Amino acid sequence: MNVDLHCHSTASDGTLSPTALARRAAAGGVTHWALTDHDVLAGLVEARAAALACGITFVAGVEVSVTWRGQTIHIVGLGIEPGNPVLVAGVAATRGSRQARAARMAERLDALGMPGSLAGALAQVDDPDLVSRTHFARYLVAQGHARVMGEVFDRWLGDGKPAYVAQEWADLDDAVAWIRAAGGAAVIAHPGRYRLSHGAMDALIMQFREAGGVGIEVVTGSHSIDEYATYAALARQHHLLASRGSDFHSPEESRIDLGALPPLPPGVVPIWSVLAGCH
Repeated sequence: MNVDLHCHSTASDGTLSPTALARRAAAGGVTHWALTDHDVLAGLVEARAAALACGITFVAGVEVSVTWRGQTIHIVGLGIEPGNPVLVAGVAATRGSRQARAARMAERLDALGMPGSLAGALAQVDDPDLVSRTHFARYLVAQGHARVMGEVFDRWLGDGKPAYVAQEWADLDDAVAWIRAAGGAAVIAHPGRYRLSHGAMDALIMQFREAGGVGIEVVTGSHSIDEYATYAALARQHHLLASRGSDFHSPEESRIDLGALPPLPPGVVPIWSVLAGCH
């Protein structure tokens, strides 16, 4: 099995359509694939049909934005029923304030001498409710303000930077409840990206587990090789299932391609052992 349970399409902040992603996953040798767009379910019907046509097993997913102790945390839901009304309403409420945040970020970028960023970001997204810092970063790179997207976050749009605007996302317990209501398994996405102390990470996991969360990403495009072992140990310590996903957004931007992830470290229980159709 070659499992990739985290990637993004044009339905949120990826650059490939769900169909193109399914084809790329199949070409890369992926056998079990999930589409997990940010706070939206719109690409899942197309993705399922494309995966079926490519002969790969599809897992319906979503990535929910959460605010926990003032930080943005992402919770992936796997094996969800996309039409579940609780989940549909929850993610709709979560993404509803993105446009207002985008306008405030654009004002700050204008003041920093980079005009036109709001129109530039919105031109890259089908649904204005899903405009994100990624869309701004792509525009600023295209305009020559930075060489690569990482530079945009380092200089202007990362947490605490001059154009950053804080956002209050979903409550952790609510996000897990929405995923569970839709029959899904909740997973902490790319934990290595969060600026949390060991104690805070333990507290996050304890609250997550008490809410009904069951998994944590161990092997992901956001982690270093050393972090694979770190989060495998954390999964074993807290009796969490281990997930694996590239967090693929774009052929030009992503650190690792669909199908190219290494296997999970030994001694962990894979999340797909509890997902229907994956075992």
